[in-house]
Amino acid sequence: MLVQPFAPDDLPYDAVPLAGGDAASGRAFLRRLRDCAGMAGAGLVAQGLHWVEMDGMAPPEGITPAMLGLSGRVATDAASMLIVVPIPSVYRNAPHWLVLWDSAPRPAAEANLLLARVTELVAHAAIERRRGAEIHRRQLIERASATARIGIWSCTLPDETLSWSDGVYDLFELPRGSLVDRTQVLRMYTPESAARMQVLRADAIARLGDFNLDVEIITATGKHRWMRITATVDGVNGRARRIFGMKQNITEEKLLAERTRRLAETDSLTGLANRSLFQARLDDIHGAVTRNPVGTLLLVDLDRFKAINDELGHSQGDACLVEAGQRLVECCPPGALVARIGGDEFAIIIDRQAKAEDITLCIRIVEAFRKPFHLAGQARRVGVSVGMARRDGQSADALYRNADTALYQAKSAGRDTWRQYSAA
Repeated sequence: MLVQPFAPDDLPYDAVPLAGGDAASGRAFLRRLRDCAGMAGAGLVAQGLHWVEMDGMAPPEGITPAMLGLSGRVATDAASMLIVVPIPSVYRNAPHWLVLWDSAPRPAAEANLLLARVTELVAHAAIERRRGAEIHRRQLIERASATARIGIWSCTLPDETLSWSDGVYDLFELPRGSLVDRTQVLRMYTPESAARMQVLRADAIARLGDFNLDVEIITATGKHRWMRITATVDGVNGRARRIFGMKQNITEEKLLAERTRRLAETDSLTGLANRSLFQARLDDIHGAVTRNPVGTLLLVDLDRFKAINDELGHSQGDACLVEAGQRLVECCPPGALVARIGGDEFAIIIDRQAKAEDITLCIRIVEAFRKPFHLAGQARRVGVSVGMARRDGQSADALYRNADTALYQAKSAGRDTWRQYSAA
């Protein structure tokens, strides 16, 4: 009998049966295979000569576990022919073999041709399975990445060719699969973020290291987004070949953190800085954090606030405090920290670099509060006392004590005025 000229395409690649699969589909595949090959029987066997599926005539008695090797083989005698083909990459710890047999012998050339055809079939099946598994893996990664707003990226070196997953395209709001040029993408970073990223990237490439960085980008549709970059440099013989990692949309995380920070640092009534933020800024008197050393401290107390609360009620007292905060902000130069540090107590910190005349500021504040407040349909005069101290090498605590001393002097002078601290 001649071997029928079947090709691997005669059978679907994913039809090669696996252990634990559907028995009926496995037998259907074996039947189709033996029909194409003109064999009397076919089966799938596991290690130890355990038959998983079988179709057609019973297998010859001469099959032994020793025939189940790492490569295909043909066994033929005067009364039968047997073909054994290992199925690659199916359960590494539980290998399987495809076995075909016939009750009539075949010429060696024909038997070897049949062995080659069946080996090609299972090889194609294994390749397709790997391809399918890789596609499935990528789909799972894309789904997981989409859920976590994470994209996978890589950049070859030194030609700077980019490769992005869908998640990165979506993050930048660019069409999926479109060609992306690194120079074009870099322009979508804010200048500060681009500069910081370039420095860290160059350092990581030089030492074949990695880095993590949060950056701000402007998407293709003009949206401002925050992105977390993780990057690792891969190299050969000490030379960088590729940089790869993840990009994650952390915009909501950044907004939440900013809202939390503002709540922690803001007076809920006036919207000014609270005592906590004021103290942190005063403690940074040398500018180690802000890079702006403290220049002048003003302490401001409302003069007749208690009467507002007692006569008009707390709601009107709150309205008075809100307007007082607004008047102070309007008087102060840009960059000044205006804080509410107590019930009717306010503080102003002026940076040393600020081009502001602090004595003029004190006069302006006193004048601004001589204008009446309109509360509950009434015009009420409140007024302020201001104590001012300039920093001259003293500590934060000493500066505060000096400003407080000047404030006491203003109150002692009849209120509605200001005083500057003098060590003399």
